Amino acid sequence: MPNRLARRDPVASMSQKQYLKSIEKEIQRINKKIDLKILNGEKYSKEARDHRLLLKKIRYHKRKSFLDKFFMKLSSAVRMTIF
Repeated sequence: MPNRLARRDPVASMSQKQYLKSIEKEIQRINKKIDLKILNGEKYSKEARDHRLLLKKIRYHKRKSFLDKFFMKLSSAVRMTIF
């Protein structure tokens, strides 16, 4: 049975790394747009909102679980006691 989500959603077929890269490109595009609007004295609240939402998406996908953080701290503590 084919995955219906993959046909409708182009993000479903992307790797997480590709997805984050596309979001970062979009953020750069929005930043340029905001800069131009600031220079022209125009309002840029819509672009600022879009920028904020994209940053939230990046933070969401890059976040680590509690256990990941715990084991990273534990392994660094073990390394400190060994050396």
